[in-house]
Amino acid sequence: MARGKSAAPRRPGSGGAAGASLWGWMGWALVVLLADQFTKTMILGFYHLGDTTPVTGFFNIVRAHNTGAAFSFLAAAGGWQRWFFTALGVAAAVFIVWQLRAHAGQKLFCFALASILGGAVGNVIDRVVHGYVVDFLDFHWHGWHFPAFNVADSAITVGAACLILDELLRVRRAR
Repeated sequence: MARGKSAAPRRPGSGGAAGASLWGWMGWALVVLLADQFTKTMILGFYHLGDTTPVTGFFNIVRAHNTGAAFSFLAAAGGWQRWFFTALGVAAAVFIVWQLRAHAGQKLFCFALASILGGAVGNVIDRVVHGYVVDFLDFHWHGWHFPAFNVADSAITVGAACLILDELLRVRRAR
């Protein structure tokens, strides 16, 4: 991800305002991670696999296990995908922290990355601890169910949308 110069160029490892901002972004990632793990712990504690609680005519709370990636991609791949997606999540987390450190002053960009970081680490924890990701948000309409997801997936999706918006705004400013 190539980015323009940060608001205050600095050497890696130097403190200053950009360094302080890094900890703010890491704090946001931690908030996302804690919210994700708390909600998953609640689901694991109160629901058995497949249990459903209707909330509205289009939304249920359900306990589902996803051994694959988004939309259960590779869920039936035989087990190797657990470690592949774990390694991918760890690599993404390292890259994101590097980007946050380099661009800590770019608010929308860093909000997006920190949201993705918190979600990615939340799902990595699930894969390591349980062997699957705990999903529980089930939206449906006239018998069609969107794949169940969780707080981590929501944060990753919001982060990805913010990355797109940040890039569109950056291109617009460059004109």
